[in-house]
Order: sequence, then C-alpha cells, then structure tokens
Amino acid sequence: MSTQILHQSPPSGLVATDGLLQKLAGLTATGNILPPPAVVAYSISLSSGKGDIVVVETRPSHLPPVRHKGRVWIRRGPARGIANEAEERALIERRTAGARTFDAQPCIGATLDDLSLDLFTQSYRPLAIDAETIAENHRPIEHQLASLRFFDLKHNCPTYAGIILFGKLPRHWLPNAYVQYVRFDGPTLADDVSNEILFDGDLLKIIRDMNAFVKLIERRRPVPVSALVEAGVMDFPETALRELLLNAVLHRTYEAPAPVRFFQFSDRIEIQNPGQLYGEAREDNFPTQTSYRNPILAEAMRTLGAINRFGRGVIRARAALERNGNPPPEFVFGPTHFGVTIKIRP
Repeated sequence: MSTQILHQSPPSGLVATDGLLQKLAGLTATGNILPPPAVVAYSISLSSGKGDIVVVETRPSHLPPVRHKGRVWIRRGPARGIANEAEERALIERRTAGARTFDAQPCIGATLDDLSLDLFTQSYRPLAIDAETIAENHRPIEHQLASLRFFDLKHNCPTYAGIILFGKLPRHWLPNAYVQYVRFDGPTLADDVSNEILFDGDLLKIIRDMNAFVKLIERRRPVPVSALVEAGVMDFPETALRELLLNAVLHRTYEAPAPVRFFQFSDRIEIQNPGQLYGEAREDNFPTQTSYRNPILAEAMRTLGAINRFGRGVIRARAALERNGNPPPEFVFGPTHFGVTIKIRP
C-alpha cells in the first residue's frame, strides 16, 4: 500500500536536515506521554535525487502501562478506548519480567509498610492520574502503585523507584541515595571545610531541600559598569545549579557505592554523579542525545514538575550561565562517573 502511494504521489523535494530529525525525535520531550517512548528518526534519500523520506519509529514500551495525560489508552480491534481495571492489570502483568532498568526492579525484602502511602496518594497520584480515573478506582493500593511501576506484584514488594520516591527510609535500602554538599574555603580539596550538608530522605524531599538551598548560594555582588555605576551580579545562576543538580540526581547509578557530590570551591562548583553516560548518549552526541538510566524516576520528576521537558536540563543550564556571564560549563566523562564544573562569574 505505501509503495503504491509513493508511486502515485510526486516527491515534495523535502530535504531531511539534522534540525528536522532532532525536532521529530524530540516530540516526546513534552512529557504528555509517560513513560516517554523511544523514538528514532532517520532519513532515506530517494534514488531520483528529488528529496528524502523521513522515517519516525516508535518502539514498544518495556514498562507498560503507558499513559497519555494521565490515562491509559488501548486498541480493541479497529477501535480505541480508555483501559478498564482488568485491561490495565493485564498490561502490568505483561511488563518485562527481568526489568531492564534498576529503578523498575523489585526491592526484595521491602514491604508496603516501608512506603509513605500518604505521600503517594496525596502528593503524587493526583498529578499522575486524571481525577475521573481516581474517582472510579476501586483497586487495592498495591495495584495502584504497580500501575505506575512503584510496586512489583509478582514479588509483592516495592520497586526501587517506589523506595526512592516514597520510602520512609530510602537509605536503609540504598545507603548512598543522597547528595553531599561540601564548601571549601579555597580552590582545592586540601582547603578548610566551612560547611557540609547531607540532602537525604525521599526524592521529593531531596529536590525540595536542594531547591531552597540553591537560592542561598545565589550570592549577589557589585561589579562596576562605569566610573559611577555598579550592577549586582550573581556568582552562579540559580537555574543552572538547579538543572545540573536535578540532572545528577536523575541520571546517577543508585546502586553505586557513592553519593552525588556537590562541592563548592572559592572559584567554582563541581557536581559529580556516579555512573557514566548511559545508553545511546555518548561524549560526541552529548547533550542532544538523551537516554534514561532511570526512566521511572524521569517520569516521576516530570509529573512532579521538577523538569518541564525531557532532555532540556543541560541546555537550559548552559543558556543560564551564558546570560549571567559565566564561562561555559566543563563536562567530565569518566569511566565510572559523570561530572560538570561551573566556574564563578568574573
């Protein structure tokens, strides 16, 4: 059928630029579809030389059910509709048994009592699922959590994503699930430490505490504009710090024996998270190519409003640094970690 249409329809002369392909591949960045599907866009040049064909492939999710604006849609024969409880349960059971990502795996030994269920029902569920579906929901809490990939029904325990997001004591199960802030009085690790803070607890608390703390780092100081005029400038823009810290928390390897490190020196800030670049992301295509080591956490952070669009954090940080007059960020692509250095505004 498609071959016949191609023969009947003359080529439009479209040229598939890198910008067009990146735009098409980024259609899932809005977060309306969660978990975000894997989309690949590529072009095929016509043998006639009169243009290109752009192909966009959407791959099946390994973490069903997939929601569009809080609802699960399925196809029933030639029609489509909203999944009922039985159909959604079937999707959960169809989920890949050997979960491909760490955050989807069961936290063996943990139970429902290890989760703060009020945090889920009052803070998260209303944002993740539309009100009509919640009103019609008669499923036990385990099934509600499982539909969002926070509980493993087969093993009857929370997933690691559930522990990280809603755990009463996440570090009991993941000892290094925290952010370590250290302030040094000089430019080296050998200088005296003037402040040290541990950001820990459930992920919502960590994000909230870091956002509040970043505002304190946003120190303004006067710089001369002319002989008689001074202007207040920031050492580090709040937006850049927030985006890069969220990026570190989201993309870190949670099973690694190290926390996210957030070190402030007299001339710079260094943020380092355990875990090298993941999946299709490489040094030569960073940051335009994004792969999520923790896709369930990425979905949750988008649902909570911590991130607005997928794959935009580093780009937003770069833009904020440029607007503030800071040097560009310097990235470190290590074999066991990923890091970024932000130098103080001159």
